Amino acid sequence: MGRYKYRPLRFYVTCFFSTWIFWIPAAVISKLPNDNGISSLLMLFGLTAPAVIAVVTVLTSGSKALKADLKRKLLGFYRIKPFSILSAVVGFMAIIVSSILLSLLTGQTLEQFAFTEDFSFSIGGTSALLTILLAAVIEEVGWRGYGEDSVAFYFSWFTESVIFGFVWALWHLPLFWIEGTYHYGLKELGVGYMLNFLVSVIPLGFLTTWVYVKNNRSMLACILFHLFVNTMQEKIAMTPQTKRVETIVVFIAAAIVVLTNKEMFFEKDHIGNLLDYKEERKIKE
Repeated sequence: MGRYKYRPLRFYVTCFFSTWIFWIPAAVISKLPNDNGISSLLMLFGLTAPAVIAVVTVLTSGSKALKADLKRKLLGFYRIKPFSILSAVVGFMAIIVSSILLSLLTGQTLEQFAFTEDFSFSIGGTSALLTILLAAVIEEVGWRGYGEDSVAFYFSWFTESVIFGFVWALWHLPLFWIEGTYHYGLKELGVGYMLNFLVSVIPLGFLTTWVYVKNNRSMLACILFHLFVNTMQEKIAMTPQTKRVETIVVFIAAAIVVLTNKEMFFEKDHIGNLLDYKEERKIKE
């Protein structure tokens, strides 16, 4: 059997269909007085879809290399570089602090440095914290399990980050119409806040790609970073207005990361042979 070739178009079309077929009905049911948790269950099914599709795609691929790669990415603790994870966490905290301080110029207050009492949403009877954890794990299994690599197989990590950022943003769209979600709250504030969220996802994709590749394509590293980002976005009492400022700061941070890691983002040695490419030999600390 020849070298495995990723199929990104098939993967993402299947992911969108399999997610939205649950989320669109959830948007309708969430507005009914007798929802009885059905919309939350549908949300969970939709959230899980990319992870299920990624795992099934790998397991039915007939490629031993692809299966082994998934196992290494998920269970290979040795792939994680602690300093890289720490840099990403500290860097995101700097983004939050800078955003709040800059927001003072727009009339916001330092009270945003406080922690919120609770998270803005949960799925069904699941605790909010567990919901955040599940979301981080499930999404990363899908996106890093197959999705991101399927695009990087054909493009540089920079181009892949652009493509994935747009796709990832659009994938969230139905959530704006499901009552009880963070995204629904943004829609109630206005279209500008919806667009701000969608735009902010794109530079965040660059930061996640940086964590992913710097840690030798470790899914675990991305889960840790994703969990931290979700938790901070929920627990730090930033106002919606400040999150618009934060989007600008994230773009600046992403630009800095790209400029200081040009060898990583623009190298093309991995294209066409991602499963054989040895990141630990190519990516500098």
